[in-house]
Formats: sequence, C-alpha cells, structure tokens
Amino acid sequence: MANHKSALKRIRSNETKRLRNRYQHKTTRNAIKKLREADKKEAEAMLPSVISMVDKLAKKNIIHDNKAANLKSNLTKHVAAL
Repeated sequence: MANHKSALKRIRSNETKRLRNRYQHKTTRNAIKKLREADKKEAEAMLPSVISMVDKLAKKNIIHDNKAANLKSNLTKHVAAL
C-alpha cells in the first residue's frame, strides 16, 4: 500500500483518468462502427465528427498517432467508396 499522501492522490487520479480514457475510447469505437454501417449520406455527415474524436484520442495518447492516421485514412476511403 502507498506510504505517502501524494501516492494515494496519484492512485485516485490515475483511476479517474483510466475510466475517462476508457469511456472516450469506447465511444469512439462505437462511432466508427456506426459510420461503417451507415449509408453514404449519413457517413459523409458523420465523418468529420468521427475524425475529430480519433484526433482527440491521439492527442491524449490514448491511441498511437499512426493508428489514428490509419483509422482516418481507412474511414475516408470507405466513405469515398460508398
């Protein structure tokens, strides 16, 4: 168990951040799934918001920058091919 007040605070804050990251990551994954199932008009409308969500995850290091780039590229190609 932690011996310092600061270590206890770090444990609490890490748990809060972990839950927030998990929520944001899951929400983004669900949005990506919806985008892939949508028809062309809906997908084109959703694409900017989904790309924004992916960028935010990359900025906060929840996902790697290259993974974000690959996701955005594949989603853009998918929407263009519809």
